[in-house]
Amino acid sequence: MAEFAVILFHSTSHAVYAERVLRRAGLAVKMIPTPRHLSSDCGSAVRIAASDQAASLEALGAAGVVFDRVERLG
Repeated sequence: MAEFAVILFHSTSHAVYAERVLRRAGLAVKMIPTPRHLSSDCGSAVRIAASDQAASLEALGAAGVVFDRVERLG
């Protein structure tokens, strides 16, 4: 089973912007509903491969994207 990481946001607009930034950086990304056991703040999250976490956070930081936290899923 592949390992994934989910990036959580405080707003859907930040999640949408993050998805765009990560796609432009050449990373595989998928917008998903936020798993309820992780947060009830925002309804959207971004799923990435766990192996892409460092590159994703670097791309988001360079673009000034605000996110809440990253959670790994097995």
